[in-house]
Amino acid sequence: MAYLAGKMVLSVRASAPNNGKGEATTGRVKSARIRGGRYPYVSAQAVRRWTRDSMIELGAVPSPVTRVGKAQNKAQKANTAADPVRYADDDLFGYMKAGSSKDGAATTLRDSPFMLGTLLSVEPAYPTEDWGVMARGVAEPVLHGHEFYTADLAAPFLLDVPRIGTFTLPDGGGVGRPNYLSQEQALQVAQAAAAGATTVTFRDQAAVRLPIEERRARTALLLEALAQLSGGAKQALHYGDRVPDLIVLVPFKGGINPLAHVIDGEPGTGLRVRGDVLLDELRAWEGEWETPVRIGWRPGFREAQREDFEKKCASEIAKDHIVIDHPRTILRGLAKELREGRHNAWFDDPAR
Repeated sequence: MAYLAGKMVLSVRASAPNNGKGEATTGRVKSARIRGGRYPYVSAQAVRRWTRDSMIELGAVPSPVTRVGKAQNKAQKANTAADPVRYADDDLFGYMKAGSSKDGAATTLRDSPFMLGTLLSVEPAYPTEDWGVMARGVAEPVLHGHEFYTADLAAPFLLDVPRIGTFTLPDGGGVGRPNYLSQEQALQVAQAAAAGATTVTFRDQAAVRLPIEERRARTALLLEALAQLSGGAKQALHYGDRVPDLIVLVPFKGGINPLAHVIDGEPGTGLRVRGDVLLDELRAWEGEWETPVRIGWRPGFREAQREDFEKKCASEIAKDHIVIDHPRTILRGLAKELREGRHNAWFDDPAR
């Protein structure tokens, strides 16, 4: 297998985890207009930030960020160190560091091996506007407002496992080279070689690859961070747990995610977890995925749907082709298997 395909659900209850552009004295949550309905969402950028912060809580050293440009300068930007050899977050989340014509530095970039969709509400949900007042110690109270909502948000994700710890070289050929190291990063290549990295041909391009132990550790760290995900805006007023209430993982040969319609929703119906759709997708992609399909389902979340799902998938559950447990248990269990080297084949593209 080369990819880990998945879908996650976050249950938001009277919260405002990701704010949009405010209006005057009112804070707005992010939402999309779809066929006349309003669908709150949390951007992938926000969730990736929560994941990165959770990795730091687990002991990862973050790539340092440098801000360039003045506040009024339209060309302002912020860059990480763009050093995927040294920093796991630069490796997993990618970056783009634009070079400067003044110092002759080249632009270097890396597409993220961890691809995440928008956590979008599965049905229309209309935020409530809450008014507040600051009257402590002032003669004239100050009015302010903000939005919050309740909704189940779902997003697909895809982890390109072979690309973790693998960096193409600028003379490696190909078009675009979306994860290349610039010539100025020769020091990084030297550091990688000192750390035991090897030179390989990766997807028809010359590349440097870190040792398998480091690549396993970085993949496991990402899963462990998702298992204790935390963060979001308005926590002081609308505290909410950010650990996924539902997560589905399936190892896949190609960059396909077969879970799009397994977890969805309809106006007036809400969240649907469709066991029959999962079985149909697995049959359609027979030979392209690896057992078991791992499902993390938090106790107490959509219990009636869980009962129906387990009935429809009873035969596959009995054969351990589908396993269901707490999301934290599923994610940390898979991370442990990766660290132990039980899935080393995932770190290379499958032979066709």
